[in-house]
Amino acid sequence: MSLHWTSKLGAALTDHLRGRRSCSCGPGGWEASLRLGAGGSVVRAGLPAAAVTAALWIGLSATAEAQPPIRIGASVSQSGAYALLGQNQLRGYQLCVKHTNEKGGVLGRRLELLAEDDRSEPPAAARIYEKLITQSKVEAVIGPYSSPITEAVADVTERHRMPLVAPGAATSAIFRKGRKFIFMMASRAEVYFEGLIDMAARLGLKTVALTHEDTLFPKATAQGALELAKKRGLSVVGVEAYPKGTTDFSAILAKIRAANPDVLVAATYFEDAVAITRQLKASNVNPRMFGVTAGGDLPKFYEMLGRSAEFVYGAAAWELELMALLRGGELVPVARRYPGAREFVEAHRKEFPGAELSYHSAAGYGGCQVLVEAIRRAGSLDGEKVRAAILGMSLNTVYGGFKVDRDGIQTAHTMLTFQWQDGKKVIVWPDELAPGKPRFPTPPWSERR
Repeated sequence: MSLHWTSKLGAALTDHLRGRRSCSCGPGGWEASLRLGAGGSVVRAGLPAAAVTAALWIGLSATAEAQPPIRIGASVSQSGAYALLGQNQLRGYQLCVKHTNEKGGVLGRRLELLAEDDRSEPPAAARIYEKLITQSKVEAVIGPYSSPITEAVADVTERHRMPLVAPGAATSAIFRKGRKFIFMMASRAEVYFEGLIDMAARLGLKTVALTHEDTLFPKATAQGALELAKKRGLSVVGVEAYPKGTTDFSAILAKIRAANPDVLVAATYFEDAVAITRQLKASNVNPRMFGVTAGGDLPKFYEMLGRSAEFVYGAAAWELELMALLRGGELVPVARRYPGAREFVEAHRKEFPGAELSYHSAAGYGGCQVLVEAIRRAGSLDGEKVRAAILGMSLNTVYGGFKVDRDGIQTAHTMLTFQWQDGKKVIVWPDELAPGKPRFPTPPWSERR
C-alpha cells in the first residue's frame, strides 16, 4: 500500500470531514463516518474493510503531518489570583489538542497551542492576545480564565474578527455589548445559585443574605441569586460587597450575624471562599444553609478547611462525581449529556498524574471541542465562517450541552449543586442527577464535632 495512494484517500476523507454536520465529541476526537457506497472508488478497489479503514487513517495522518499546524493562541492564568483554576483550564486545552492531533487534526492539519501566562491581570492578557494575533500570527484563539480577563481580551479578538470560545467567563454583560465574535461555554453567572435557592424554598426557608467580591462574575452571580430568591418568595436581608483581595471579612460577617439569615450566599473565587468559610466559624455565624461558587468545588478547599468545609454547598458546572453516580446500585448513564466524560477523566489522570481535575478542566476541554468542531463544519479558518458555524451549533461535549443565542450566551448547559459530606462532594441538585439528599439544616458551629 503506497503512501501516495493512502494520502489521496486521506485527502478525500478530510474533504468529507470538512462538510460534516454532526460530531460524537468524545475525548478521543471525532469519529469519521465516510459512506462508501456502490460505485465508490474505494469499494471498486476490492480491499477488505479493515484495509480501507487503515488506508483512510494513514492517509489522514499523512495529510496532517505534511501541512503546517493550526496555531491556536491563548492567555491562561498560571500565576496570580486565578492561577489554580486557570491551570486546570489550561490542562483541558492541552488534552483536547493532544486528542485531536491523535485523530489526524482538523482540515488535514495538526493543532499547536500557544498559551502564555497573563499573571491573572486583564491588561497583560489583552497584550498577549494582540501579540499572538499580530506577531505570532495564530489562526485561531480560545479564551482565558475569569470574566474580568475575558472582558479585556474580548475587545482585542473582536477587533480582529476572531471567534473566541470563552470557557472561563459566565458574566452575561460581557456578551451583551454588541460583540459578534465571543461565545459563552459555561452557564450564565446569574443561575449559579439556582439549585441552592430552589432547595431553600422547598425546605421552607424565608430569608437570605448575599456577599460577593466586587468584580464582574461574583457581582453578576449575586445579582442573579437575589432575583432568584425574590421569585421564590425569600426575603433578602442583606447584600455586602468587598474588594478583590480582601482577606478580613469580620466586619461583613458581623452585619450578617445581626441579620441572622436562613441562607447565606457567597459569590466567590477560591481564596475568598476559603477565608469566608473559615471566618464564619470564628465569628460564630450560623446560617441553616451556606453556599459558595468558584473554588468551593476544589479538593484543596476541603484540604485547607478540614471539617469546617462540611455542610457547605457549592455551585459547579461539571463534577467528577458525575462519573460515579449510582441509582439503585447501577451507574447513572451520563453519555447523552456528557459524551466521553468517563474517557476524559481517565485520559486526564494518565496525562497529568496527581494534577487536580475540576469543572474548569472539563470546560477547557469542552471549549476546545466546540472550536475544533466549528472549524471542521466551516471547512475553513475564516472568522466569519467559523462564527456562523458556532451560532448554528447544538451539541453535547465532555462538559455538557452547548448552544448559544444570537448574543453568544449559553442556553443549553445545566448547573449542578453539591454539598460537602464526610469529606466528599455529593451532588444534591438537580433531582435527576442527584444520588444524595442535602444534609439539612447545617448545625451550629458549637454542635459540630
